[in-house]
Amino acid sequence: MTTAIVLAGGSGSRMNSDKAKQYIEVGGVPLIVYSLRTFQESPVDSIVLVVREGDHEYVQREIVERFGISKVKSIVPGGKERFDSVWAGIQAAVGNDIILSETNDPAPSEDIIMIHDGARPFVSHEMITGSIEAAGKYGACTVAVPVKDTIKVVDKDGFGVDTPDRTTLYQVQTPQTFRASVIIEAHKRFREDPRSGITDDTMLVEEYLKQRVYMVPGDYRNLKVTTPEDIVLTEALGGKDIYSAPSLWMRSIRSRGAE
Repeated sequence: MTTAIVLAGGSGSRMNSDKAKQYIEVGGVPLIVYSLRTFQESPVDSIVLVVREGDHEYVQREIVERFGISKVKSIVPGGKERFDSVWAGIQAAVGNDIILSETNDPAPSEDIIMIHDGARPFVSHEMITGSIEAAGKYGACTVAVPVKDTIKVVDKDGFGVDTPDRTTLYQVQTPQTFRASVIIEAHKRFREDPRSGITDDTMLVEEYLKQRVYMVPGDYRNLKVTTPEDIVLTEALGGKDIYSAPSLWMRSIRSRGAE
């Protein structure tokens, strides 16, 4: 069983818009639909959508039903912080009886959990299938791309103090994918002993479980939409043509979205 947890609880404060960024239309389609459509057509068995408090009815009606995302098994409210939202998604994905288990392996070892930012519209089938395979083999992985630019470590006064070898540096994206037992245990330990400076789920696994995370090839187009300029870039990269593929399913969704 593979479950994709799609995080769609952001406020979009940097978008200068009254509408949350995940619902802003790009090419006539809400941004969140891009990634949901890809997961819908992938080997993923089910989707858990984590949304803002109070958005459940809107998302069910205007996203899930309108665009026929039938793999969505539940829509749950997120929390104050990102890790709270991921935890809510994990609970919905596997159930509290498994979460509360005291065994060393609280979830079936073959179960896979993917965590994806709903504001990354260009997740691909290759990323998804590659991540599922790597998580099954290594227990933890993330989509990532090599850093292109020279990176500087800067001191508090604004001066560069070190230049890391960029051949060893990767820019982390999502989805981040794990065997269910791995990510559950990492989150449980984090909630018992929260530490600062941890920014994503791969760091939880590295910090609390001392487990290595495999890098799955990503794509430089797999950007996270954060600012108005990112919307323009999304359209330039293909947002306007998302439903141009000649499949019957896509044509039906396109007509449904125009209703």
